[in-house]
Amino acid sequence: MKFVTIRDLRSKSRQIQIDLPKYKEMVLTSNGKPIAIMSVITEESLEESLSAIRRARATRAVTDLQLQGAKSGRYMMPAREIDAQIREVRKARAK
Repeated sequence: MKFVTIRDLRSKSRQIQIDLPKYKEMVLTSNGKPIAIMSVITEESLEESLSAIRRARATRAVTDLQLQGAKSGRYMMPAREIDAQIREVRKARAK
């Protein structure tokens, strides 16, 4: 996998555009930390690619929630307590 800095993206954008199909994906970094993934797409694959990214994010979010629940012991919470918390959140949102 190829890593590209923000500085490189600014100064060598044309070369990066040429190289991207060869590497398929590139990781964009800022101060040595990854901040984005650049991936080859076409007009035809745009929606499919966005959908796959969104599914991956949703899966990660569910996994994170499950881990948080297991760590906090909330996975053992009775349904009536869950319903009560949902009501509280909805009430707070309505305000």
